[in-house]
Amino acid sequence: MAEKQYTVIGMSCGHCAASVTEEVVAVPGVTEVDIDVRAGRVVVRGAQFGEDAVRDAIVGAGLDVVRGARAAAA
Repeated sequence: MAEKQYTVIGMSCGHCAASVTEEVVAVPGVTEVDIDVRAGRVVVRGAQFGEDAVRDAIVGAGLDVVRGARAAAA
């Protein structure tokens, strides 16, 4: 299972987190999304999901994502 972490700018509330979760979980291959609103962090897990598709989903939720994902710390 792949796991990537994204830093999101502008996420400030539970509504933002819900919007991001809704958009990202719709990306093919994504099975789980964990969000830390305070840290502006989104951790995505799944099988062979496209990083560009995840970034596009976050932008589609109305937020900005810092370029580049990295493997999340275990």
